[in-house]
Amino acid sequence: MSLKQLPAELRPREKLIARGAGALADVELLALLLRTGLPGQGVFALAEKVLAEFGGVAGLLHADVAALARIKGLGPAKRAELAAVIELARRALREQLAQQPVFDAPERAKDYAALHLGGRTQEVFAVLFLDGQHRLIAAEDLFTGTLTQTSVYPREVVRAALARNAAAVILAHNHPSGVAEPSRADEYLTAQLKAALALVDVRVLDHLVVGRGQVVSLAERGLL
Repeated sequence: MSLKQLPAELRPREKLIARGAGALADVELLALLLRTGLPGQGVFALAEKVLAEFGGVAGLLHADVAALARIKGLGPAKRAELAAVIELARRALREQLAQQPVFDAPERAKDYAALHLGGRTQEVFAVLFLDGQHRLIAAEDLFTGTLTQTSVYPREVVRAALARNAAAVILAHNHPSGVAEPSRADEYLTAQLKAALALVDVRVLDHLVVGRGQVVSLAERGLL
């Protein structure tokens, strides 16, 4: 069924205007963005297919354009619109982190790390560089590895922190396997980086491990 064939009160756009975006189910929100389906496949069926392919909204927000291109029915225009929405979400979180101290709302750092790293198929080590008030200066990928591991060099992390005049950092990396549980190697690396950065008076506030739909904080685990 197309959106136009639905009763007015059930159409996602009218429902959103009348009751707010929170009243819409995931599939309705996505259908509103997609607008049209395929011959023999309505827009709601296409939206359900996309969500199933990526494991829900969280997985879709981590998808890149190449992954979207594998879905039949997502042409260049639809892929561009979805990619734009995903990037807007990332930028909104980045702006919030830049305007307010991260510990005023620590979940924002987790949300940003999840959006930034959650969809990667290779392991990526990123650093959020913070000023003296713990506001975001920059968030950058410093090292990229293989499907299962990457090499991180403390000297390069220290150099990057000094170049950005950072007072503190939040470390983050993903586990492409989807399991966010920190490894002993993660704990050892955190200790190494904490010691190296302390020599130049830069604090390590946290190390976030990103999996599929979950972000684990080493600080919350008492491992910093």
